[in-house]
Amino acid sequence: MSAQPNPAAYGERVLVCRLDELPEVGSAAADVNGRLVALVRTDDGVVHCIDDTCTHANVSLAEGELDGCTLECWLHGSRFDLLTGDPSGPPATVPVAVHHVTIEGDDVYVALKEN
Repeated sequence: MSAQPNPAAYGERVLVCRLDELPEVGSAAADVNGRLVALVRTDDGVVHCIDDTCTHANVSLAEGELDGCTLECWLHGSRFDLLTGDPSGPPATVPVAVHHVTIEGDDVYVALKEN
């Protein structure tokens, strides 16, 4: 399964990895056309993709803790919603970009959100 934001605002999709290369539940960092992203599989099997850099502390979100549909930055505890990219509260106040994920067979594709 994959999260399905409106693909109209996204660029061309890129094959990023195979599904079995992701943790069963958790996150992994990836580089998509020079942009660092966090691929996150939640406990319901849905794969999400957000920018990997915390907007508060400039560290990798893929190294953080997954709690339901939020990813917590390991450094100061900012939590980002995987569906909207919005932080749930301080210290982060700026959202991260959410990207479009498509699963075809065992392949994970990402279309980056246009800036």
